[in-house]
Amino acid sequence: MNWRSLTAPLAVLYGGVISFRHLLFDEHLLPQYTPRIPTICVGNLAVGGTGKTPMVEYLIRLLQSHGYKVGVLSRGYRRKTRGFLFATALATADTIGDEAMQIHRKFPDVLVAVCEERVTGIKHIQRMHNPPDVVLLDDAYQHRSIVCGLNILLTAYDRLYVYDHLLPWGTLRDVPYRATKAEILVVTKCPDTMRPIDKRVVDSSLRPATFQHLYFSHMHYDDVPVPGVPLVLACIARPEYMISHVRALHPQAEVLTYPDHHRFTAADISTILQRAERCDCILTTEKDMQRIRQTDIIERYGKPVIPLPVHITVQVEAHSLDDDVLSYVRESLHKINKPSQTTNHK
Repeated sequence: MNWRSLTAPLAVLYGGVISFRHLLFDEHLLPQYTPRIPTICVGNLAVGGTGKTPMVEYLIRLLQSHGYKVGVLSRGYRRKTRGFLFATALATADTIGDEAMQIHRKFPDVLVAVCEERVTGIKHIQRMHNPPDVVLLDDAYQHRSIVCGLNILLTAYDRLYVYDHLLPWGTLRDVPYRATKAEILVVTKCPDTMRPIDKRVVDSSLRPATFQHLYFSHMHYDDVPVPGVPLVLACIARPEYMISHVRALHPQAEVLTYPDHHRFTAADISTILQRAERCDCILTTEKDMQRIRQTDIIERYGKPVIPLPVHITVQVEAHSLDDDVLSYVRESLHKINKPSQTTNHK
């Protein structure tokens, strides 16, 4: 018997607690807040590994290319601060979290804020003198206290939520039926060789509702010059995609992994430097790079420490994800009477 199946009773108990919480919200016994500003939630049902940050970056580029002022609100996971904070020039991974810091560095003209309570965070943003046109809520699908205008739910191609189990049996942190509350479903990390029949199999497995649009996305790593043999240093939920990509190009690559969002200790740094001494560079994720900058690894190593950027592409189906998102923002801004924004956008 698989040891994970022994945790099935705990998963049933966990699911009961989560379902009861949802019932309280559905029956309006717990309060919910609807923001005055257009809000797009990017989330998943599983614990990490579905590509939320690349999707947020995709949406930032899309919305900015059409003239919208964008804000991003996240929890700031594993940061050393609490409460609501804007990302500033003094921000670090310690103050706002590694994922928020990654977005802040890549998109300095985007308003980035962190707050454990999404309602508190969105209210702070709405009170700004010149608030953004639209706010992306990173990893807020389970936050029922806030009612987002558009919900984008992600699920990985090789770990569809319909074949997963609740924690601790599987990786689901929310009950599968909650997927019906999303307007858009995106299957992430699809293989480049995906065939039409593969899409039909996924469609029949997920069985999206008539109002839901289903899309398929592919993850691509950017080409970066890598001198010699790299040490792949990854502290993400599912590093196998990065490892297989690097080893396809550099078969002799060393690999060192830690848990997601791992905070490096003195012992970790010594281990990393010892392993990297046999290599010509350290190749890491953009997210991990934010925490590496908080250490003395770069100074002590003396060789290149290279972040490997990743981006996604979304296949165009009968509908277009871009059109869905832009239509929602355009219509929402029109409803709240902001003609100056809607007339100037492409």
